[in-house]
Amino acid sequence: MVKLLVFLGNPGKVYEKSRHNVGWLFCDHLYPAMQWSQKFHAHFSNAGAIKLLKPQTFMNESGKSVRSCTDFFNFKSEDILVVHDDLELPFKTVRLQKGGGLGGHNGLKSIKSHLGDDGFLRLRFGIGRPQRGSVASYVLLPFSKEEAPLLPVLFERAESLLTGDLSALPVTNILV
Repeated sequence: MVKLLVFLGNPGKVYEKSRHNVGWLFCDHLYPAMQWSQKFHAHFSNAGAIKLLKPQTFMNESGKSVRSCTDFFNFKSEDILVVHDDLELPFKTVRLQKGGGLGGHNGLKSIKSHLGDDGFLRLRFGIGRPQRGSVASYVLLPFSKEEAPLLPVLFERAESLLTGDLSALPVTNILV
């Protein structure tokens, strides 16, 4: 059973609508009126029995926040679902899976490093790869004017993935 939902992103107005912040954007879709406190180097809240975490450490240090929270509540990796962007999936693809490769994602690398394993669940939002230019610049850019209007539909379909039994999870994809 998921006890901690971690939404990855970067703090600051400049990153607010960026591809790298799709985790935070999805969180705001799921919990638009949530009250947040500052705890565990993060914005933290409760949604019933589930704890919510939006690390404020910047993406590359997300594990510091996750570890602080998991230590406090004595959670294991399998109690955690991390929501993040994924360059390896095309835009309009969402994949829910347990474990798997880190795909060069620095936020996931940080979480694995701080927890000591990567047995957490992942909700991966495909952002695609840039056709040209650097990956680092691409993930920090806002969604295009063609992509942005599709996000609410994508978020609604992703939300439906979270309502089922996640205990014996196979890899699940949805496409818009």
